[in-house]
Amino acid sequence: MKKTIAILFGGHSSEYSVSLESAYSVLCHLDHDKYNIYMIGITKDGKWYHFDGDILDIQNDTWWQHPLHEVTISPDPTKHALIEMKTDHFILVHIDAIFPILHGKNGEDGTVQGLIALSGIPLIGCSVASSALCMDKERAHQIVNHAGIRVPKSFVLTSMQDYQLQKNNFLKLSLPLFVKPVKAGSSYGITKVTHLDEIEKAIEFAFTYDNEILIEENIEGFEVGCAVMGTDQLILGRVDEIELSQGFFDFTEKYTLKSSQIHMPARIDSQIEKRIQETAQMIYKALGCQVFARVDMFLTPENEIVFNEVNTIPGFTSHSRFPSMLQGIGYSFENILDKLIEMGLNHENNYSQ
Repeated sequence: MKKTIAILFGGHSSEYSVSLESAYSVLCHLDHDKYNIYMIGITKDGKWYHFDGDILDIQNDTWWQHPLHEVTISPDPTKHALIEMKTDHFILVHIDAIFPILHGKNGEDGTVQGLIALSGIPLIGCSVASSALCMDKERAHQIVNHAGIRVPKSFVLTSMQDYQLQKNNFLKLSLPLFVKPVKAGSSYGITKVTHLDEIEKAIEFAFTYDNEILIEENIEGFEVGCAVMGTDQLILGRVDEIELSQGFFDFTEKYTLKSSQIHMPARIDSQIEKRIQETAQMIYKALGCQVFARVDMFLTPENEIVFNEVNTIPGFTSHSRFPSMLQGIGYSFENILDKLIEMGLNHENNYSQ
């Protein structure tokens, strides 16, 4: 029988627009002969609606202009259902699995994952704990460092007063420095500081995205990534490489590639690629990831691997890095989605215990 899969898109997040692009691409590539699709759009202010219109309206961000019914997840774990509010009554809609295509706060940070876990509905993606940990750059770095993998030196600030107290400590780090929110994605709120007189403005900017920020050393070299799928037996994609001509891989560069280029596969030899894949696997396991994630690292001029971050719901457009790395080992976009859904359905107990 066809499985009914709920797709969550949008979200009360600064990465709302990124989610729309990813969800549109996923919906274009899902096999409708295998799955019944139930789309749930989450508005910028956090309202949940059942959307059953043309998916082009998701890409164009006009989906919310349709007549819509509010929807929520049933908290009864015996139901495995959504509750859709009609005009004068409600209906229960059975769901076999939920696939959040959400990025950043209120989508990738364990909040939605916790709601899904309470419902007993299988989740296609990382668990509550791993989602929360991976979103928190500082705590993820601590765990990965404990696993024996190098991480950038950094300091955490919780206020401008902290900045004054720790000023002498982080000034020991060489310029340039990165100032970034502890919990944010798509490089929102990040500034590369090349002169000390820029740092206070960068700190204030980062605090607009989170109540904790990192001041982090710059790692010489370039960024590499590895797509990982699975829970026990892992599938590792090819390694890619980000080539920058200037600045850093900020939000604009990630989604326009104006002055940067992504090489897939990375321009490295097979032995270094294998080391990066093995390191990605170690990081994925250390942070308790399940079903899928993209592990980002740096490769220094001395070929040392340094952890950067894990994206538990990486970009899913047809040109995004995660599907591209798996296409490098022979998976089509459709194959990837089938595999993720299969894994999510088979690991139901990971989320309902």
